[in-house]
Amino acid sequence: MNACPNSPTSQASDWLSQFGAALDRQDVAAAAALFADECYWRDLISFTWNIKTLEGQHEIQAMLAATLAHVQPGGWQIVGEATEENGVTAAWFTFETAVARGKGYLRLKSGKCWTLLTTATDLKGFEEKHGPTRAVGAQHGIVKDRQTWLERKTQEEAELGYTKQPYCVIIGGGQGGIALAARLKRLEVPTLVVERNARPGDSWRNRYKSLCLHDPVWYDHLPYLPFPDHWPVFSPKDKIGDWLEMYTKVMELNYWHSTVCCSAQYHADSQDWTVTVEREGETVVLQPRHLVLATGMSGMPNMPQIPGAEGFRGEQYHSSQFRGVGDYRGKKCVVLGSNNSAHDICAALWEQGADVSMIQRSSTHVVRSDTLMELGLGRLYSEKAIAAGITTDMADLLFASIPYRIMHTFDIPLYQEIAKRDADLYASLERVGFLLDFGDDGSGLFMKYLRRGSGYYIDVGASDLIATVVSNCTAASTSSESTPIRSC
Repeated sequence: MNACPNSPTSQASDWLSQFGAALDRQDVAAAAALFADECYWRDLISFTWNIKTLEGQHEIQAMLAATLAHVQPGGWQIVGEATEENGVTAAWFTFETAVARGKGYLRLKSGKCWTLLTTATDLKGFEEKHGPTRAVGAQHGIVKDRQTWLERKTQEEAELGYTKQPYCVIIGGGQGGIALAARLKRLEVPTLVVERNARPGDSWRNRYKSLCLHDPVWYDHLPYLPFPDHWPVFSPKDKIGDWLEMYTKVMELNYWHSTVCCSAQYHADSQDWTVTVEREGETVVLQPRHLVLATGMSGMPNMPQIPGAEGFRGEQYHSSQFRGVGDYRGKKCVVLGSNNSAHDICAALWEQGADVSMIQRSSTHVVRSDTLMELGLGRLYSEKAIAAGITTDMADLLFASIPYRIMHTFDIPLYQEIAKRDADLYASLERVGFLLDFGDDGSGLFMKYLRRGSGYYIDVGASDLIATVVSNCTAASTSSESTPIRSC
């Protein structure tokens, strides 16, 4: 690569050459000295065989001392042109280890490494078959007792879990379990997905009827089969359910629907599991080497204990049970909570003619969807990003390259700009008494999600409803603990 001596690409290439040379001669102290005083190395599998963030030169040197001899990294090469913005030089690179090929992302400050991302992309000798290495499919010639594709597939489905044990069992067949199963399928790892619902995608179909994804389409692709380019920006829940069901079939995943995991026990001596499931009324014992729990990211439903609830003659249910189907016109409805689901359900009930009250106990971070898409996600996940050459895979790695320790420093300026842009919305909510926040340190939605998994609403219309329809939010208290709550 021919680059100007002081160009960002030249700076990144020089640093990577020095880093590779230090590793080649097993000089971990010299390698660590190439990092700044404040520095971070996020490794996804390639060096640590784990998801690990090293902070500071001491941790980096200790990790290298423990792993360098067997990892045997080399072949460090800059990919494309490096960039420079606000004093930070950034570049993509590739590398290899004894067992893997990898890709990474480097950020330099004043010639030293600030953040480093290393990821394993392929295992040598176990590469996924694609392109020129794809299966032929047809078996040309005359073959006695030939099996068709369907016969082989049917036989595999009948045997796996019974006469042949899966190497990996995944409990939970939502998008996470399905995506992992697809990856393992491509790696030819015998895998079985266990899901209690009747069909792939039912975890979405069974939610309230107005539900749509609040994340944009570019953020939501599954591996191998991206959504087509006419797919809506925000996907309705039933459309997502159908896509997941189609994906499961097309990727030929072994998927046990209507199956409940009853117990799982690990055996340290044999290093395998005993997993007992109930499949359509039949008890089946599985013995995989690996067990993955893909049972959801937001926890189990939390149903509050409300004094007097046992004597209430109306309907009571958790938001996960709300379907939005029924005659709510003229009925008085109370929704406890003021985050995403609460806002969506309140809006759905109001549209059906219900008299709705939202109970807010603590402050909520609100951000308009359009503003979040433009300022928060647009550089990585949008048509503009695609046009700039940033694929979803690249965007995911860029996001993964930011250590959690400093992620809030990336987000605080963003949410300061959001607060200015949508100042009228926030003022209108505050006028009616709605409690707002921008997170503990002003870092907004992503950090609030990572820290507590809730406490925010991506506004798709309900905030305007609160601001224009509600006269004010009044303070109240519960009868049991006098915890302040608010009714909007």
